[in-house]
Amino acid sequence: MNRKIVFATGNAGKMKEIREILADTEFHVVSMKEEGIDLSIEEDGVTFEENAVIKAKAVAEKCGEIVLADDSGLEIDYLNKEPGIYSARYMGEDTSYRIKNANLIERLSGVSDEERTARFICAIAAVFPDGEVITTYGQVEGRIDYEEKGENGFGYDPIFYLPQLGKTTAQLSDDEKNSVSHRGEALRKMKEELKKRF
Repeated sequence: MNRKIVFATGNAGKMKEIREILADTEFHVVSMKEEGIDLSIEEDGVTFEENAVIKAKAVAEKCGEIVLADDSGLEIDYLNKEPGIYSARYMGEDTSYRIKNANLIERLSGVSDEERTARFICAIAAVFPDGEVITTYGQVEGRIDYEEKGENGFGYDPIFYLPQLGKTTAQLSDDEKNSVSHRGEALRKMKEELKKRF
């Protein structure tokens, strides 16, 4: 019997990654939208972990299933780790990522490769029906490219360059991305935690 996991997101790109990584488990993953949960959750934590837990607990109160939530974002060292926990809300939630990406590239105008270091960070929280909460964490180091490249991926992927692969994360295949991404790392750790419990 497949156990249900409700993932606290409405982001289709994120759901695709999550389903691919958890495909070899007995868990059936649905989004909160598919579960019929429509919540406006105030993410007022000061870390990625705190925001992930806030989201997971809010959805768990509505459904009584195992709930996973992630909070992820981009930290750019030269910009004092902006946009950080505000990555999704940077320049306004309704602003397109093309505009957000162009703005970040503009803010790094004239900055050398060595100073364009950045990382994607992902924290995933799981809330179990008995109230237990666990979190896992993943990150991937890279730098901010000089222009958008690639059509795969979403968000800041087209400007996040991985020197070891010579590509942005938007130029990676799904399998490549899942193997190196911050969300992939955090999800694989969470998958091990789930396996221990079920």
